[in-house]
Amino acid sequence: MALDHQHFMDIALELSREAWAQGNRPLGSLIVDGNGNILARGGNRVYSDSDPTAHGEMVVIREVCHAQQRVELSDCTLYTAMEPCPMCCWAILEAKVGCLVIGGRHAGIGRKDVGRYSVETLLDLTGRELDFVTGVRTKECEELRLKWIAERAARGLGPR
Repeated sequence: MALDHQHFMDIALELSREAWAQGNRPLGSLIVDGNGNILARGGNRVYSDSDPTAHGEMVVIREVCHAQQRVELSDCTLYTAMEPCPMCCWAILEAKVGCLVIGGRHAGIGRKDVGRYSVETLLDLTGRELDFVTGVRTKECEELRLKWIAERAARGLGPR
């Protein structure tokens, strides 16, 4: 069964808005099985949980692995509104997620604090492979993150 990437990225965007409303970074993620069933949905909880590892991707990976008592998600697709950071990308690789679908990209929002990092550079550096899809709702995902950055700047806060 082919998954509807547009539909699931719409959900990731809504989860991103919810995370922002809760005082966190606007990042939503979800994990879907091969039949299109959502196994977990969540958003960034770094600030609300006071946990620097509570990125949206980590939240949903932990939830599915714990609920299903497994550490391999090769039959799953992970949707995320922004390109995962190196920590999250490594967790995705370690969980053997079958497919990663990305909305916005770090380069697309001019993010400088990650250097030359991208999913592709991490894969090249480590020799690992990952089936991933880009370009799904990219504009909307990047615009949401840029609005969040602008709102924080207006309050005198940094982009992180």
